[in-house]
Amino acid sequence: MFLFGGILGTLHHLYFTGTPTHVIAIGAMFSALEVVPLAMIGTEAYRNYQRSQSAPWVQSYKWAILSFIAVGFWNVVGAGLLGFSINTPIALYYMQGMNMTAAHGHAALFGVYGMLGIGLLLFCLRGLSDRHAWSDALLKPMFWSLNIGLAMMVFMSLVPAGLYQAWASVSHGVWFARSPEVVHSTLMEAFVWLRVPGDVVFSIGVLFLTLFAVRLLRGGKRVQLAPRGTGVAQASKP
Repeated sequence: MFLFGGILGTLHHLYFTGTPTHVIAIGAMFSALEVVPLAMIGTEAYRNYQRSQSAPWVQSYKWAILSFIAVGFWNVVGAGLLGFSINTPIALYYMQGMNMTAAHGHAALFGVYGMLGIGLLLFCLRGLSDRHAWSDALLKPMFWSLNIGLAMMVFMSLVPAGLYQAWASVSHGVWFARSPEVVHSTLMEAFVWLRVPGDVVFSIGVLFLTLFAVRLLRGGKRVQLAPRGTGVAQASKP
């Protein structure tokens, strides 16, 4: 359902390119159904994590697994809910290329593929890096800052701006929603400034990920065994 529904769901990009009516119908139907397998995948990942989190290996890969769970969450929110809000033909007719499209794009692109990439990165690095260089203290703020920052961007700025533009488009026409009277209005400029807090929080997450990568490259603190008979172990940093 996820694979074939997603493929047919991409037909919503062809609504207004001169395609036949049945293409619009198929694209609209499967775009709306995309949220079903996405919700099931996210729920299953969370339940499996709850069942197996007591296992030692799960704790070692905690932040990689949580990144995969975040993929399921943003799949539902970004690709599912926000995608569904613009993917029906009548909605896309009025909101194509406006801030609701950007809200869907941010949540679905970084929330899904970005967190998937970070999860795969952490999963691979966990087996390749020195265990003394691994730092959950850096990964925890990284994970939460990226996700909270993305949520702030989407729901404090892009979604309100998109809804305002959608109202202007339905009330007066697409031309008016994209005109300077709307785009440079006081309310829209306020929504633009409301993007800043989310950007700052998101940037903090990027900083923690960078520090984590630098720590792995440097090797972290390794335990160096003292000469036999001294009974002392020293921590050294290469």
